[in-house]
Amino acid sequence: MNNLLPPDSALAPWVGIVFIWSTLWKGVALWRAAKLGQRNWFIAILVISTVGVLELIYLFKFAKDKLTFAEIKSWLPARFSSTKDSKKS
Repeated sequence: MNNLLPPDSALAPWVGIVFIWSTLWKGVALWRAAKLGQRNWFIAILVISTVGVLELIYLFKFAKDKLTFAEIKSWLPARFSSTKDSKKS
């Protein structure tokens, strides 16, 4: 049986990274589209695979409640979100 990538391929890590990137943004975009009742966007994001591009365009440009960088920053643990606070001690 032929594999898509040979086991020693240098592309193997990149395929994994692209898969995780795409799945992360697809999940966020699908969740937001469902929450905001944007059925057409939900279906388009579910069906069309664009490696995260369509998802990011929807989240930052077309969602009724647009995603902000401050919101993304709030998803990170406190130790990653602010470097100034850690230097106070």
